[in-house]
Amino acid sequence: MSFFQRRHFVSALMASVVGLVCTLPAHAQEGTPAKIIVGFPAGGSFDAIARLLADKLKTELNRPVVVDNKTGAGGRIAVDALKASPADGSVVMLGPDALTVFYPYTFKKLSYDVKKDLVPVGTVAEFAFGFAVGTAPKVNTWADYVAWAKKNPKDANYGIPALGAPHHFYGILLGQAIDVPMQNVPFQGSAPIMLALMGGQISSSFDVATSQVESHRAGKVKILAVTSEARIPQAPDVPTFTELGLPNVTGMGFNALYAPANTPVSAVTTWNQALAKVMALPDVKEKLNVMGFLPVGKSPQELVDRQTTAAKKWEPIIKASGFTAD
Repeated sequence: MSFFQRRHFVSALMASVVGLVCTLPAHAQEGTPAKIIVGFPAGGSFDAIARLLADKLKTELNRPVVVDNKTGAGGRIAVDALKASPADGSVVMLGPDALTVFYPYTFKKLSYDVKKDLVPVGTVAEFAFGFAVGTAPKVNTWADYVAWAKKNPKDANYGIPALGAPHHFYGILLGQAIDVPMQNVPFQGSAPIMLALMGGQISSSFDVATSQVESHRAGKVKILAVTSEARIPQAPDVPTFTELGLPNVTGMGFNALYAPANTPVSAVTTWNQALAKVMALPDVKEKLNVMGFLPVGKSPQELVDRQTTAAKKWEPIIKASGFTAD
């Protein structure tokens, strides 16, 4: 083989190798950063979970993992970001159950189709919601609040982080249970709700219990009940609604990982298997439990079944409420 023939052969070979690397799916390229999109601000519980996942998944995926906060619209902006992302296994989104269970029934128009645009990867964790009171009214028990609400129905409101989300409809169920038409007061996230609660601007709030526990322990607010079947370990002094005789106000929220449409099955499987391993780590379990979350980390089908079951429960409740959003 002449010098020119050898040079042509080597050039052709290098071109083939470069072409092969460029066409490999991103999840197969070690060192290429993967991304977890989160629809909520830094510092919140969802952001904390995403960063915990990113730190642990980098080992299981053998590549760096970064968190990208795309905040706003109760998580819907994050979905838009996911839809615009490459479907090569390099990007997933950590999203709440509101995106797949509630919003399809509460919004007249959504920029996404749950079945077409969100590929289930796996349930990350589940969590309880809590009903808390602040400085006005000054009550110590659920019975005290009910008595006050019946005497002051116009002031019996509850703060929520977003309209059309689970918090919203738990409040409706609660109002129906005590026969007081409680008015929701939407805020942009949990932090301003807590400030309004401590300042007496709202009489109560329905939020993820973990967002209330710290202030509850400090005596700044008081969680009167939680929606879980059993008392949560972060606040063992707080009864469940079932204990209080309100079994209809019971249930768990959840968050999960989703990939963009057309993501290869192999990439979804890689993420799911990595997630399962991370959720089984003792230190991850401990950190999530301290935050008030129960780790799950099961199959994509488990997530699909969980969404289906939740939708069957909430669809008639949402429709009966008559609530719709633009």
